[in-house]
Amino acid sequence: MTLPTPIPEPMIEMIAARFHLLGEPMRVRALDRLRSHGEASVGELADALGSSQQNISKHLGALHAGGVVGRRRDGNRVLYSIADESVIAICEAVCGSVERQVGELSAALEGVAA
Repeated sequence: MTLPTPIPEPMIEMIAARFHLLGEPMRVRALDRLRSHGEASVGELADALGSSQQNISKHLGALHAGGVVGRRRDGNRVLYSIADESVIAICEAVCGSVERQVGELSAALEGVAA
């Protein structure tokens, strides 16, 4: 999709809300775990991420409300999975940018140390 110019105000608000939603490190960790290992319960994510179930549940609730993760019932468990793959593309784009910045910083520091 190509963004219109100028971006309409309602779309700007939605874009900002999506970035705000992804601005919590634990949410990015949970998404990364779901991306690499597939669907998981709150307890499984809490164990894997070294956090409390209450904390993970809070973050998954926000991600679910934002449409980023989906959930389904499996007996007495609720399993979460990524519902909007575009968030993975966003994370990959940011990772690529960060890698480039780190590389440029390393090259600059090598020049100073020489």
